[in-house]
Amino acid sequence: MSSSASSALMSFYIPIFLCLICSISAANHPIPLNGTCHDTCGTIPVKFPFGTEFGCGHPEFSRYVRCNSGTLEFSTGTGIYTISSIDYPSNTLIVTDPLMSTCSSMQNSGSFSLDRASPFTLTGENIFVLLGCSTTSPVFDPKEDLCNTGSGSRVCKGLYSCKGVQGIGLPHNAPISTCCVYESPIQLAGYTLDLPKLQCSSYTSIYSFGGNEGDPMKWEFGISLQYNGSYYSNICKDCESSGGLCGFAGIDQSFACICRNGKNTTTSCFAQGVAWSGTVGSKVQTKFSLAGILLPWLVVSI
Repeated sequence: MSSSASSALMSFYIPIFLCLICSISAANHPIPLNGTCHDTCGTIPVKFPFGTEFGCGHPEFSRYVRCNSGTLEFSTGTGIYTISSIDYPSNTLIVTDPLMSTCSSMQNSGSFSLDRASPFTLTGENIFVLLGCSTTSPVFDPKEDLCNTGSGSRVCKGLYSCKGVQGIGLPHNAPISTCCVYESPIQLAGYTLDLPKLQCSSYTSIYSFGGNEGDPMKWEFGISLQYNGSYYSNICKDCESSGGLCGFAGIDQSFACICRNGKNTTTSCFAQGVAWSGTVGSKVQTKFSLAGILLPWLVVSI
């Protein structure tokens, strides 16, 4: 074969060969999700029953949890709060209110509520504290017994020792007569902390003392919630095993397995034309001869 013919063949086959190499590389690496569902939001892993967008996760949770510009948010009737962490083995999560007071910063807060019909409940770790309350506040009604006057007094003293208390118009180490460790009379389902009705300036929630009950700067502030983990099913497990993410679609919000190639199925992502780990699917062997040069066998997982 002449050198000109050989060069012509090389210029014809090399692009084909390069395209094959690209295909092999794509098959050996995870394919990014083309849809709107993702398995992380910022630095927080997002797993079922939660989702990053509407249509992701379980429909019962989609109205409460969503990813917004890299921040996982929790919504209720009183506002939008940041989810700082999720512990999937214990089915718990921590939400923080940007207006909630902490030892380092206290300010006038809004109210907090938890829908009675939501798949979330408060955990027993929460200690709600009302700050800057009026002396005529209903929380101080002796007939209602809404304030913990035992260990709650130590919590109030700790918070009022914080310099941040000046942010709600109180002096450093103010008398704790305007503070109440609030014990809601309704703990079974739903929760409402109505600060205007309770005549209090601010609130906070402590879910852990950080191993040092005497140092409020080490206390962990946030609201600990338990979520219903019974929604996880075998069909969702099969979807996740195939590399997909569990979601829902249609008017009836029926189950959908959202695959990383952009396809949705009602079962799993197996047999959808995408290999997830190199062990799924069949192997195709191909050999090429470029300009009379026999190339090695190529094994491609598809």
